[in-house]
Amino acid sequence: MSPQPQASVGAPLSRVDGRLKVTGGADYAADHHPEGVVHAVIVDSGIGRGRISGIDTGAAEAQPGVIRVITHRNAPTLPYRDNAGSNNPAGGRRLRVFQDDQILFHGQPVAVAVATTLEAAQHAASLVKVVYDAQPPSTDLSDPDVPTNTPTTYARGDAQAALDSAAVRMEMTYRLARNHHNPMEPHATVARWDGDRLTVWDKTQWVIGGTQTELAAVFGIPLESVRVISPFVGGAFGSGLRTWPHTTIAALAARETRRPVKLVLSRRQQYFGTGFRPACEYQLSLGSDRSGRVSAMVHDMRTETSTYEPFGERGILPLGQVLYDTPNVSQTYRTARLDVNTPVAMRGPGFATAAYAIESAMDELSYELGIDPIELRVRNEPEADPSNGNAFSTRRLRECYTTGAREFGWDRRDPKPRATRDGDWLIGTGVATGVYHTLRNPAQARVRLDADGSALVESATSDMGPGTYTSMTQVAADALGLPMRRVTFRLGDSLMPNAPLHGGSLTMASVGSAVLNGADQLRQQAIRLAVEDERSPLYGADAGTVVVRNGRLHVPDNPSRGETYQQLLARNDRAGLEVLGTYTPVQNRFTIEAYAAVFAEVAVDARLGLVRVRRMLGVYDAGRIISPKLAESQAIGGMVGGIGQALLEHTVTDHRDGRIVNANLADYLVPVNADIIDLKAIYLQGEDMDADPLGVKGLGEVVLVGVAPAIANAVFHATGHRVRELPITADALL
Repeated sequence: MSPQPQASVGAPLSRVDGRLKVTGGADYAADHHPEGVVHAVIVDSGIGRGRISGIDTGAAEAQPGVIRVITHRNAPTLPYRDNAGSNNPAGGRRLRVFQDDQILFHGQPVAVAVATTLEAAQHAASLVKVVYDAQPPSTDLSDPDVPTNTPTTYARGDAQAALDSAAVRMEMTYRLARNHHNPMEPHATVARWDGDRLTVWDKTQWVIGGTQTELAAVFGIPLESVRVISPFVGGAFGSGLRTWPHTTIAALAARETRRPVKLVLSRRQQYFGTGFRPACEYQLSLGSDRSGRVSAMVHDMRTETSTYEPFGERGILPLGQVLYDTPNVSQTYRTARLDVNTPVAMRGPGFATAAYAIESAMDELSYELGIDPIELRVRNEPEADPSNGNAFSTRRLRECYTTGAREFGWDRRDPKPRATRDGDWLIGTGVATGVYHTLRNPAQARVRLDADGSALVESATSDMGPGTYTSMTQVAADALGLPMRRVTFRLGDSLMPNAPLHGGSLTMASVGSAVLNGADQLRQQAIRLAVEDERSPLYGADAGTVVVRNGRLHVPDNPSRGETYQQLLARNDRAGLEVLGTYTPVQNRFTIEAYAAVFAEVAVDARLGLVRVRRMLGVYDAGRIISPKLAESQAIGGMVGGIGQALLEHTVTDHRDGRIVNANLADYLVPVNADIIDLKAIYLQGEDMDADPLGVKGLGEVVLVGVAPAIANAVFHATGHRVRELPITADALL
């Protein structure tokens, strides 16, 4: 069979939706204005734990323009059917808005004011008076008396015995602060009821399995009675993987007022109205011989969760099992029940947390033994998955290290800490490894070829920024043999074919494979139609040899023998062709992961302790790269996020009442342009056909994993002072 020409995949193309976004033509959730829409504003709890003993809405309801104030006293009882499929944590009982007087965390919704204007709703919300029977909340992860859920454990070999007998033993405790996603677009929902049918325009990363299924479960209505529309998402980083209480509140307010309702969370409300990367305490003990072969690792991890839902960082365990060829490993992971709202996945979930501890510990070991940090990692590089013996589909970490070291100039560093200066600045370099597992879920995509030779592809996936619109168009264009301008990809509507959640770096592998399958089927259907049509120039040709280029079907050795899609469909009186593409992951005996080697150079002011990242390089083994321009953007974004995690981002809680003190972008620090100097990404050429039909591994998550420890290791090399807590602040270096 002749290979289909590839003209779009692999080309550094600009985003197909770029012009819409930069000109304001892209409609995000809050940009929708159904006729008669009114506004809702949530009233948040002012205590961290207790109950509502009194609530007065009279002054609020008396204001001009106010339609309704809903509280637990006048809200209807909602069914809240079980819904394990919408990315809720296993077990527990999700927050049920306005169903009782209990307060579980500071900021919990206690009322919603609905009015004809946003200003009226905001004013009404400020007038709602709530009296509480307050109890002291428990919000401090460092409190040893905090109750924990049943631990998750893993073991191979005898880690404690190997540790006791090791020539070199090290024990370290690392701490990571809570991080919030802080996407540019705030979370918002517009809800409208038409009889017993609900339509919502929502900011979500999971159209069907998330928002649609959750609202159907909450209101006890059939799935097909809920339509979710989400064509554009202005950043999410995992915060849109769950259906948060505000979405239910918007739908409830719309049903109660019989008006379409728009509800947009304020920036402050984002900090307790949606989830976060949980704070973590990570105790790690390792043992090795004098040559640097690590014989034992003992991991004891604890992260925060809410009292009502046991959210666990599922990705915190695998890294310690597969990263190094360590024969003896034990892991214990606990979640601590605190009076906070429920965490959620955040870019590189679990893996980024574990990488900071493991990669910092390996750096510490390298200095203890006097072995180059890269060489130490290479000496512990496994040939097969040490957790189960499986072969790796591809694992090119050695090549990542070698390429990165050459491009970064690693050989020019003085290995001695605090040995390099630039005036008042201490200069240091560090390296760390990143890994993220390659996830693939079943997906569908509808592909239609119209009589004019243009194609439409649809799937109910999302695009929170990685460029789903563009990459899917590239795959479809090449598989159909059409130029990009003749292909339109649509997403973000529950009426479209089913797609998995948009997260975990699984969209390209899953939805992309479904798009490829549908486009391949449709192209082959058109070819069969041509070779079996006596009036076609391709009549009698071997269907397996026919290719399509620029919308024209032809045989490779005789390009003049062929015809266009338009000619074929017109002659056969066809309005078009349509196929439902599908993808179901194939189980195999390979461990499939994406890999990274991250290099960082920092400057630390010797007197003030200020840290500046001077340059960074990431080298990635991420399979086939569909869109180099988008991949570059993902890597740069991951590095920026890692700079924030390492040096700036830290949610501060007042443990007296559970209030988040810095719930705004003035006090919760994130990187800005001045923090970003010289960032570079290199993707190794290749593909992983054991992963999926496209040969991709996913790259949105792995580009963050390893960034924070690379910076932390560079800070140690610069200063000779090891900081084991993120973010690394100036006071820790003084």
